Order: sequence, then C-alpha cells, then structure tokens
Amino acid sequence: MNQLVTTAIILGRTDYGEADRILSLLTPEYGKLTLMAKGVRRVKSKLAGGIELFSVSEITFIKGRGEVGTLVSTRLIKHYEHIVGTLDRTMLGYELIKRLNKMTEDEPEPEYFEVLKGTFEALDDVSVPLDTVRFWFEAQLLRLSGHTPNLQTDEQGNKLQADKRYEFSYETMSFTNASDRGKFDASHIKFLRLVVAGNSAAVLSHVQGSRQLVDDVQPIVNHLTTLAS
Repeated sequence: MNQLVTTAIILGRTDYGEADRILSLLTPEYGKLTLMAKGVRRVKSKLAGGIELFSVSEITFIKGRGEVGTLVSTRLIKHYEHIVGTLDRTMLGYELIKRLNKMTEDEPEPEYFEVLKGTFEALDDVSVPLDTVRFWFEAQLLRLSGHTPNLQTDEQGNKLQADKRYEFSYETMSFTNASDRGKFDASHIKFLRLVVAGNSAAVLSHVQGSRQLVDDVQPIVNHLTTLAS
C-alpha cells in the first residue's frame, strides 16, 4: 500500500483498546485525517514523540479503505512548549482547536492549517496578550469564510477618510455615518486592515495601543462571527 507523507497538527486523540489511539489531524495537503496509531500508548512506542498536542509534526500514513487510516511513522518538527507552561494559554489553545475543528469540513482549505499553526505560534509567545490571540484567530476565520468587512469605502461607496470618525453597519458590513462622535477612527480601520491582510498576532500586538484597539473592534468581529456561523 502507498505510504503518504505530510505535515500535521493533532486536533484530538481518543484511546482505543489496550494500547492504541485514534487521532484526528489537520494537514495542508489532505485536509482532516483520522488515523489509527497502533501501540502508541506503550512505553517504547516510536510514534508517541511525534503526536504531541500543540505541535507540528511530519507524519507518514496509509489511507484506509474506510474513514480510518493507519499512522506509520512520526517526526516532531516543532513543539510549542510555552503553551502548556501556562494554564490560561493551554485552555485557550484547547478552545480554539475545538472551534476550528467544529467549523471546518472534511477537506478544509490549506489556509486553515496555517491559521492553527499561527495560533500556536502566538500562544507560545508569552508577550502576545491572550485577547489579541483570540481576536486574531476569530478574524482569520472570518477572512477565510469571506465575511470580512468593507475596509475601503463607507456605506455610500465613498473612500474612508483619515480625519473622519465612523459607526459600523452590520447590515452592509461597512463603516457609515461619518461624524465627530463616531466610535471608530483611522487607527481602528488601519488595525483591521492589518488583520485581514494576514499579519500575525505578534505583529498586531506591537501596534501602538493594540490592547485598546482589540477591545474597540472586538464587537465587530464577534457579531460577524455570529453571522458567519
């Protein structure tokens, strides 16, 4: 049988029998995989080191006749050890893995793998606030699902002005009602543009006033996420 090699992230692990595990994995080439890791719970298993949670690994596998294939070998590429060093980061990591797992289909686009990898990198960097990590993750899911707001023109089609303040219309997914009392200004719009352009959470965290900017624009992302789900 043909052996296939890919990069993978573990989404979930379920004990099976006396020493086996059934793994759910996300890969860039093959989408989601369900693989049987035989004997992985034995002390001397050669598979165990490459199927750690919060890690990126190279795996070799064989597709099964049904839904479950067989894991042949593993090689750990990167383990994000700082995630498991802090309870808050560990719990957020579990939460975001669960959310991505729930919303992706059997053959998700390769970008979802990169989003999860980027999430691990952000969680592993203890200088990146958790609120920023969560915000970045949710914004990337919006970007991939095609639900990003219009960040170029207002509701009437006029180019957004740097010296104006705006409200946000959830019906048109755009800024509107330019006035001196609007909730959002050029800094919020520039910040959102950085997000949808695919910049990392670490880049966002270095933007001046990023903590406040995240707080200010989070309701927009939350509402659009609800509409997209």
